[in-house]
Amino acid sequence: MIRYRFLAAIALLPLTANAPMPRPGGAAFIRAMLDSQNEARRAAGVPEIAWDDNLAVDAQQWADHLAGTSSFYHSDNDRGSDPDGEGENLFMGTQEAYSYQQMVGMWVDEKKFYRDGVMPNLSTTGNWDDVGHYTQIIWSSTKRVGCALANNGEDDYLVCRYSEPGNFYGESPR
Repeated sequence: MIRYRFLAAIALLPLTANAPMPRPGGAAFIRAMLDSQNEARRAAGVPEIAWDDNLAVDAQQWADHLAGTSSFYHSDNDRGSDPDGEGENLFMGTQEAYSYQQMVGMWVDEKKFYRDGVMPNLSTTGNWDDVGHYTQIIWSSTKRVGCALANNGEDDYLVCRYSEPGNFYGESPR
């Protein structure tokens, strides 16, 4: 059974290509993470983000923890090594059932519930959690991202960390 999980409801997108996924942490993985998120940022009219190896190290530590404990939750608010804190997006799904683009695509698909405004009034559903991954991706003051993947033999865990973090109450993403 193919399954996925992240902290918002969204449609299931099974992997359609049989080609092997690029190695996590390699150039193709980094390119997939940046391209998928920068495409959403361009569409939202905000500057592109750049890759940050330190954020990727922090993301890898959390992805390894989640996979090692078969758990799924955000780390605490003072997460990461960045002195200003780090934003975080999480994905969990059946191991090797989703491409990297599909994983990030589920976060970007939250755009369908997004409306311009200030945090927390950004969702047409009335629940900002329904757009929280998307708004972190398009948060205009976010300049850097680092992502990592871990698995536990059953599920893949994708963690992306962002600096500056987004989703601040009373502020607009753009």
